[in-house]
Amino acid sequence: MSKSWSMVPLGEVLAERQEVPSADILAKGEIRIVAKIGFGDGRIQFRSNTNTRTDMILIRPGDLVLSGINATKGAIAVYEDKNADPVAATIHYSAYLPNKERSDVRYLWWLLRSAMFRDLLLEYVPGGIKTELKARHLLPIPIPLPPFPEQRRIVAHIQNLAGQVDEAMRLRSQSSGAVARWMESCIDDVMSRYTDTCRFAEVITFNPRSGPSFPTQRDWDGTPVLMPSAVTGFGVNITKVEYGIGNERISEKDSLVTGDILIARGNKRDQVGNAGVVPIEAQRCTFANLLMRLQVDSTKIDPHFCIYWLRSPRMRNHVKRNMTGTSPNIQKINQRIILDYPFPTGISLNEQQRIVSYLDDTEARIELLRSLQAETSAELDAMLPSILDKAFKGELLWLARSI
Repeated sequence: MSKSWSMVPLGEVLAERQEVPSADILAKGEIRIVAKIGFGDGRIQFRSNTNTRTDMILIRPGDLVLSGINATKGAIAVYEDKNADPVAATIHYSAYLPNKERSDVRYLWWLLRSAMFRDLLLEYVPGGIKTELKARHLLPIPIPLPPFPEQRRIVAHIQNLAGQVDEAMRLRSQSSGAVARWMESCIDDVMSRYTDTCRFAEVITFNPRSGPSFPTQRDWDGTPVLMPSAVTGFGVNITKVEYGIGNERISEKDSLVTGDILIARGNKRDQVGNAGVVPIEAQRCTFANLLMRLQVDSTKIDPHFCIYWLRSPRMRNHVKRNMTGTSPNIQKINQRIILDYPFPTGISLNEQQRIVSYLDDTEARIELLRSLQAETSAELDAMLPSILDKAFKGELLWLARSI
């Protein structure tokens, strides 16, 4: 913090508004009621109806509004002066009238959303950030208060830098979507060349079989069971496992073998039909009832080629057209549907393996890009807290010149 800044109690620049809306206005539904304040942007969202049985407070244009329960998560808003009418909120909120001669309400808004202020809460409020933040807790807390013109300069710099961060996040989101579509496009480009098909049943040597059904738990005890989430993405995630209680009896047909294909016969709509090849680490595990085990003729068909075929847009659309279920959360396909899948013909095993190698290499490159995006994402997520930290230490002008 700049040595030239004063530390003053918030109560010197904020006064709690202790007004309540009239019962008549509330009863007639003539006033909007706050539903919540966004953690990220601090925007006020209103209820779709005005029914209430809770005691309410009044909020007027220009007030600083805090959620007593979620203020430390960012639920702090400015009810802008441009609004003409007051609004109401439950008593879990509080409204404060800023002293416009000494403080810029936007300076206070940014400050109260910063890590520095959370540290002050831990220091000055019994119970720290877990305490519902009422006026009696908030107003005695000392804050750094630079001269009014400097507050405005700080706010302008914060908003400029925050805008740059928002734009970088928007571009990051766009690039993440493009990377996700890239793999789908590559698979589609390869698989759309093969138009002649047979029934999947013609290349299967072990027909689709649902897993056994018995109680499982996460703690190690009985038979390891690959859960439906193991194929949430295409591939088999061997960490998604639970265990029987120790008294289950498993048929040989329900014991997985390396090279088996697992297909999700039941799951969320966008995950039904997801599949993966069983790795050696899952040898002898069994599998949940919402999964199906099958085998293909390995002398003619590469199982990894099968997975890429099942990932193709053509097959994803085929699955969606054939899934059924009364619950919107769980849709299903059955053995007959899987046996009737179209499967490309006239592709040699060597050609399949060449395709698998090409798509594996493409996916490895995409995963590298995703890893770099994740690193960039973490850096961007840390950028705004860093900006606020420097702002309220008096270092923001130097930061703004260095960017």
